[in-house]
Amino acid sequence: MSERPLQLMLVDEDPTFRLGLRVWLEQLPGFQVVDEASGAQAALEQLRSRIQALEQAFEQPALRSRDLRPIDLVILDMGLGQGDPDEMPGLMLCRAIKSEFPNLPVLILSAKTEPVLESAARQVGADGYGTRGMPVRDLAQLIREVAQAQPQATLPVGPPPVAAPVRPQASTQIPGPFTAMRLSMRLSGLQQINQAIAEVQTARESGRLSWLNAQVLKGRARELRAAQWIVKQLWATPQFQDNNWGTPWGIPGSIDTPPDSTDHARSSLTTAGGGRGGVITPEAPGGKPLSGIPNPALRTSQSARALSQPGDIQALIFDTVFSKLQTKLENSCSFPLEIDILRTEKKRELFYIILRKLEDLLDDLRQSHIQPGQLPEKTPKLLDDLWSTVVEEFFGKYYTVRVNAVEQEVVSVLRQEQQTVRTEILSQIPLASELLGHWLFQESLFIDGSSYLATTPEAIRHSEKLLENLIIQMANAVMQPLLNRLADVEALKKSLYNRRLMSTREIERFRNDLAWRYRWDTWVNEPKAVFESQYRLLRLTPRGLELETIYAPRRDELDQLSGIQWALTMAIETRDALAPRVRTVFSFVGSGVVYVLTEVVGRGIGLIGRGILQGVGSAWQDTKRARRRKQAEFNEWE
Repeated sequence: MSERPLQLMLVDEDPTFRLGLRVWLEQLPGFQVVDEASGAQAALEQLRSRIQALEQAFEQPALRSRDLRPIDLVILDMGLGQGDPDEMPGLMLCRAIKSEFPNLPVLILSAKTEPVLESAARQVGADGYGTRGMPVRDLAQLIREVAQAQPQATLPVGPPPVAAPVRPQASTQIPGPFTAMRLSMRLSGLQQINQAIAEVQTARESGRLSWLNAQVLKGRARELRAAQWIVKQLWATPQFQDNNWGTPWGIPGSIDTPPDSTDHARSSLTTAGGGRGGVITPEAPGGKPLSGIPNPALRTSQSARALSQPGDIQALIFDTVFSKLQTKLENSCSFPLEIDILRTEKKRELFYIILRKLEDLLDDLRQSHIQPGQLPEKTPKLLDDLWSTVVEEFFGKYYTVRVNAVEQEVVSVLRQEQQTVRTEILSQIPLASELLGHWLFQESLFIDGSSYLATTPEAIRHSEKLLENLIIQMANAVMQPLLNRLADVEALKKSLYNRRLMSTREIERFRNDLAWRYRWDTWVNEPKAVFESQYRLLRLTPRGLELETIYAPRRDELDQLSGIQWALTMAIETRDALAPRVRTVFSFVGSGVVYVLTEVVGRGIGLIGRGILQGVGSAWQDTKRARRRKQAEFNEWE
């Protein structure tokens, strides 16, 4: 193949930046910008259009042109869509590109050099990461490295030969463009269908459905499985099966199995070319695992031993929760959370940091050879250490702000609230030691009173719930001391806060709402949850952050309640004891009242009314007879 310039596509909202980058790139040898887009939808449509044109040229010699070439690299702005809530964000677009065009390299440019942002970019499948302000020589070298690290396999390179193209005959060969298109259509279609099946299954397992809704969802599941079969038959590629090109779940043959919530989340980030799928390890051009990304250490061909090691369970669960962080993070609960004051991108960044620091903590625990029996005792200290490292990472170790004309280090000020944070939030995180044991030692989990092995779908889903609650509560714990000590510092407000909560009045109102929530949780919600043998968990859902309860025996905690909390449980117990009897009494009294009103009073009123009517009728008849007699007498007299 002859040397040719790299064909580049620029995706950026800023037309000035695109123009400057295009002019600079085309002045260098080896670069050619062939497409530009200012939004996600336009970018995807242009990529599809170019692939379609290339396929037509490949299949029809009359349409061949030396000017039409495949794109070698997409340069994508991470900040895409920040100014428009309806626009697809940059990370989501990268994931969509890698899902639909798995062998097309993507280079993400960010406004900041942040390890957590680079980790986020890598985990959605980006092949490279750089900054918009990096030196031009470094950017040019980075573009070459990323474009050359992953050869184009889905598009024909250069004009095809006159002779009929040789189609690949084995799964180890590269598919032709038409076959690649069918593969892409099948995998993307199956991914969407399986996501819908996962949502239906999650709804059916919620246990809060009426009989009619349950039957409707059951029929919906059958329809989706029928659609699944049709898609597989319509876009079949016998020479290239799904287990060779990455199924939506990363495990051969699993397309036929309805996914659970874990599979649904894993599928959203699984790509045929690597990416963040929980079973395929992302690799750098040199063949080494990407830094900052937990390595699941599994390949598709090793699916028979998919969860044979404790670290595999952890990687699977972390992948699932990471994928959920790409969705809405708005608070859908009926009460405020500390993180509500953060902008969405800052909230997501904080969650990323917590996940990464938690992975580092687990790696340290494995290296220290901690024993299972030590976890219950060490868990409070581990949560304290995690909180401290997250605070330092999120705010910066030496970041200072001016408070009352004095420069103060933010981290030092926040750490003064560690005891308060430990008492009000960290100590309230449920089942933390059991969660660590599940990840570190594959310990079984007790769910609804039954024990489940660590690798069962029930245990995996339960572990996901606990992890989601842990990271949300940890994020609340990071923000609580800021709201207590530095809530109205202008520098922090500008860099962190949601715009609608930046005024002093709104901040104070928000803090008052939080204070009332703490009191209500302490006096009402928590003792009620203890008495009802439940834990209240915060979950990541497509609609945002929501509250969910799970069963757990809490008899020891119930015995330790005192004061107002104990009085509340007694009031609930008294209500439970008296309510049926009171209802019975009222029902009996009500029945008696109804009988008296209908049978006695009603009949009496009816008899009186009938007597009155009869009397009126008799008087009327007497009047008529008297009138006739007088008329007769008058006639005789005449």
